[in-house]
Amino acid sequence: MKVSHLKSQRLHSLDALRAVMMLLGIVLHATEPYSLGKDPFWAKDPNGTHISMNYIFGIIHIFRMPIFFMVAGFFGSMLFYDRGPRLMIKNRVKRILFPFVVFLLLLHPILITVWTFTSETMRVGITSIMTTMTWLPEVTYHLWFLYYLLMITALSFGLATLLKRAPGFTKRVVRVFEWLMRRKVIFIMLFSIILFLMLVWMWDTWISTPLSFAPDVPVLLAYSMFYFIGWVLFKSKHFLDNMMRNDWLFTLLGVTVFTLRFVFRPYIDDVLYGALNAITVWFFVFGISGLFIRYASRYSARMRYVSDASYWVYLIHLPLTGLIPAFIFDWPIPVFAKFLIVVIVTTVICFTTYHFLVRSTFIGKFLNGRKYPRKP
Repeated sequence: MKVSHLKSQRLHSLDALRAVMMLLGIVLHATEPYSLGKDPFWAKDPNGTHISMNYIFGIIHIFRMPIFFMVAGFFGSMLFYDRGPRLMIKNRVKRILFPFVVFLLLLHPILITVWTFTSETMRVGITSIMTTMTWLPEVTYHLWFLYYLLMITALSFGLATLLKRAPGFTKRVVRVFEWLMRRKVIFIMLFSIILFLMLVWMWDTWISTPLSFAPDVPVLLAYSMFYFIGWVLFKSKHFLDNMMRNDWLFTLLGVTVFTLRFVFRPYIDDVLYGALNAITVWFFVFGISGLFIRYASRYSARMRYVSDASYWVYLIHLPLTGLIPAFIFDWPIPVFAKFLIVVIVTTVICFTTYHFLVRSTFIGKFLNGRKYPRKP
């Protein structure tokens, strides 16, 4: 009874963590029109950009997808071992593959129209595929993570099925993982080195966002690493409590190292920059995950509602964060105020449409597996 209760509590926290990582996509993309620097995919507000937007984007970008893939690995492992391989595949096809295909096709013409309208309204030219209308999408847009999650799920399914025949090897992997979890400094240093070597392979300072349908192998392996850590974490779920050790310390270390790296970027070469990124992400992975396990383990009807809505919100938010800046670019207000307007209006529209058009309809069943009453 105690173990079951603990498991239920911890799943609430990880479900909330997964939802918040998805919802941060609104904040991340809302910074794009107002951040410094050229971008082939985003029209920049000609009347105002600010380096603070680069900071907000950067700090979210460095931990958001790694944590998401780690949590996805945890729940993928839970499906495989608790419900069985067949039901895992059936669930992933329904919850990931079908939404990916359907929303990619539906959003493709909308996104092209939005990007064209915004760039022309702001009178800022964008020479990219984002303003070229085609019958079929040539990139995966913001749904790239679903595309990679599908590939990683297939890979994990194959490896887990194969390793079922080698239980001794699986136990040794779990023992090594638990040994490292008891020694987080060693864990962080080891996996920081591994991630840094991957960045060297990519010849980049951080994991890129792969929009192409052609798989980017280094990126696939990098996110697979976070996914498999989550997978093994489910096998050692009694270590979820261990994540709370030094959670505040690791989070503050992540913020501190990232901020120093951001401020002194002009004086840091790419090698050191990549190395700092590789270690910073692990501070955030342990810190933020631990904070959610500490403070979000109790059941909350409101958080459950937000978790249910997060998938829909993420799927439809991008056109809004691309469109709203076109209507306010000539407003004589600070950049940060414009950014907040984009975030707030996008969030309100996404949650309102979820409540009235999705939650209790066939769309909600398509995305979340069942219809929910509108009232949480």
